[in-house]
Amino acid sequence: MIFPEFDPVLISIGPLPIRWYALAYVAGIVLGWWYAARLARNEALWAPRKPPVTTPQLDDLVLWITLGIILGGRFGYALFYQPAMFAQLFTGHTLGERLELFQLWGGGMSFHGGFLGVTAALVWFAWQRKLNLLALADLVAPVVPIGLFFGRLANFINGELWGRETTVPWAIRFCNQKIIELYGVCPAGDAPRHPSQLYEAGL
Repeated sequence: MIFPEFDPVLISIGPLPIRWYALAYVAGIVLGWWYAARLARNEALWAPRKPPVTTPQLDDLVLWITLGIILGGRFGYALFYQPAMFAQLFTGHTLGERLELFQLWGGGMSFHGGFLGVTAALVWFAWQRKLNLLALADLVAPVVPIGLFFGRLANFINGELWGRETTVPWAIRFCNQKIIELYGVCPAGDAPRHPSQLYEAGL
C-alpha cells in the first residue's frame, strides 16, 4: 500500500498553519480532562468515597499537566535526539538558532520526555496542595491512552514513527510527494513497513 497524500497542515488561517499534530494534543488534553472529571465525580471509585481532587483542583492540575507534556516532550526530544539544541542556546549564530529549542512549530516531541514532565507536574502538584500522590496518579493513568491514541494517529498522518520492513498485506510504503516536499527525501525509504503508529493507537 502507498501512504496516502495526507497534508500535515489541516488548514491555514492567514500565516498560521493549523496542524493535525497540534489538534491531536488539544483533543487529547480536552477529552482527557473531561474523562478525569467524570472519574473524579464517581465517589464509588475512591476510598473512603473521597475523590483525590475537587473540580477546581482538577482544573489547575490540567494546566500543570499541559505544561509538563509540552516542556517535558520538547526538552526530552532535544535531550534524547537533538542534544545540540541545548548547546545552540549559547553557540547559535542567529537568534533563530539560539532559540530552536523553543520552536515547537518546527516539530520534535518525545513521549518519554512528556511522561517525565507529567510525572514531575504530578509530584509538584501533590506536594504543593498536600494531596495523595498515588491517588492522583490513579486518576491520571486511565486518561493517558486518550492522548496516546490521538498522538499516534497524528504520527501516522505525518508519515513518521513507522515500523520495521515487512511483507504483510497491510504494509505501507511511507513515501509520497508530500513527504518528499516536507523532508527532501523519504526517511523510511521505499520499502513496505508496519504501520506501527496505528498498532499503538489501537492498543
